[in-house]
Amino acid sequence: MSTLSAIYVRLPNWIGDVCMSLPSLQALLNTQLPIVVCARPWAKDLLSAYKLAGFIEMKGRWREDRAAVHAYRKKAQHAHPRGLLLPDSLSSAMVFKFAGIPSAGYRDDGRSLILRWPLRKPASSMHAVESWYYITSQALKYWNHSISPTHPPASLGLQLTSKHREQALQVLADAGLATGKFILIAPTATGLHKGKVKVWPHFDALTRRLQALGYTVAMCPPAAEAEVAQVNAPTATCLPPLGLGAFATLTQLASLVVCNDSGVSHLAAAADARQLTLFGVTHREHTGPWSKQATCLGSAQAWPSLDEVGQQVFALLQ
Repeated sequence: MSTLSAIYVRLPNWIGDVCMSLPSLQALLNTQLPIVVCARPWAKDLLSAYKLAGFIEMKGRWREDRAAVHAYRKKAQHAHPRGLLLPDSLSSAMVFKFAGIPSAGYRDDGRSLILRWPLRKPASSMHAVESWYYITSQALKYWNHSISPTHPPASLGLQLTSKHREQALQVLADAGLATGKFILIAPTATGLHKGKVKVWPHFDALTRRLQALGYTVAMCPPAAEAEVAQVNAPTATCLPPLGLGAFATLTQLASLVVCNDSGVSHLAAAADARQLTLFGVTHREHTGPWSKQATCLGSAQAWPSLDEVGQQVFALLQ
């Protein structure tokens, strides 16, 4: 049997999904094998504290991505790599297949003939964290390695760097804000879910209510969402955009994070920050924040009211 020279893992394309895949990534690192991450460019900063054997930027164009993976594998001289695909897409399977990396992944999207180890999804419904951890455990079993720990831990366990903390503290200092003395809101969420807006409609009213009681409310949207954030919460202090690692650190420095079911919720969960996540169109059972520090309000059928959210915010702050 050939010696396994490295594991190439394709992470999902969304920020929240990458956060929820962190226990799987850590389990792979626990094998002490070289782990090469293939992910969207923004994930490099988020994962910069992890001791990876390599990071390959995925652009979403499968021929270019295949060429990048093939070139990296050739340069690293990984003669007998294995691949783990967390996304269900056909294109992600094609990238590894035609880069010469035999791979394990779920059988969705007609991938059975492309995967070396096609796996069926469990019959029971799982949280995304559990689903990716399950496929990681099954792949390691095929490759004669055990998974440790046996089950995903209660925390996503995001590792952050001193540089991330320095960047977050500098932004606070420039804005005249003190650690633990501000509420961080995230009044945006990209895209639609089954045609429905994923943003709670009362961020402006909540911000004004909190400000009237003497609380400082801040937000730190990415550049592409800054204009929408200003519309949704015009009186909140708007901090300049940060990289994902520094933003995750910022959630730790806040007294509370109030957000939609979005990437921000999962970044806060990954950083083990105290948060209140609001649901109105998505199912928290499948994609809710994986954290004991998270409180959730609402459901896939209805948003929580302004009064409900306000009462919960005050309870958490006390």
